[in-house]
Amino acid sequence: MIDLHLHTAASDGRLPPAALVAAAATAGLTIIAITDHDTTGGLDEGHRAAEAVGVRLIDGIEISAVERGRDVHVLGYFIDPATADLDAFLREQRAQRLARVTAIGDRLRDLGCAVDVPALIARLSQLPGKTIGRPQIADALVAGGQAVDRRDAFDRLLGEGRPAYVARAGVPLASAIAVIRRAGGLASLAHPGLLGMDDDLERFAAEGLTAIEARHADHDAATEARYRSIAARLGLAVTGGSDFHGDDSHHPSALGVVTLSSDDFARLESLARAADSAASSR
Repeated sequence: MIDLHLHTAASDGRLPPAALVAAAATAGLTIIAITDHDTTGGLDEGHRAAEAVGVRLIDGIEISAVERGRDVHVLGYFIDPATADLDAFLREQRAQRLARVTAIGDRLRDLGCAVDVPALIARLSQLPGKTIGRPQIADALVAGGQAVDRRDAFDRLLGEGRPAYVARAGVPLASAIAVIRRAGGLASLAHPGLLGMDDDLERFAAEGLTAIEARHADHDAATEARYRSIAARLGLAVTGGSDFHGDDSHHPSALGVVTLSSDDFARLESLARAADSAASSR
């Protein structure tokens, strides 16, 4: 079984990379991708754990971009995490995240729901490559008794349109796609059914998108079928995964339930080989 969308504690997942890999193996997954938000910090530990249990780990990432004022996420697969250009880009992404978290903290303070954001940043920044965002603020609200759980924190305070929400500042999707490609990877649009941007998919494909995440925990059968049809029309591959975070506030599908077919993965891997071959011949 194959799951190409998993998060660890290097970003907003609950499980450390080794624990996530162990849970994936227990669930029967044989090929996985760690796709943490704007960081590759969980990959080294993940590879050591995957080798120990006989699971194949694909180097992945989920990069945050902004299109028409909306958050858009693009998944990168078969990337080279050591690429200097990628590293510099992700450092800037994480700096923007810190600025946003600080602004959210200011709004929460004005709302009487103070969170010690500097202390939170100082603690989490001790972890190399750790990304910090709204989920960590939500956890702090829960710890302080100001929210029941992450979902409650987002529903009342942190979600779009809520009183402590601060819009993300970031690069357009084309820039995120380009940095993935320069790192030797393939770019797939994450959970398009949640975006409402189907009219933009042809443009995204022209900007270098390789695939669409048709299989996802938040896509029902009709939604998956629609994006498979769009992918076929645009000549794009299909990716998929559970978007597992390890808690019920993010896509609570259990590991091993939302998976990608071996045929879909074979096509993606074939495209990765072709891209690598083309790069080597330049």
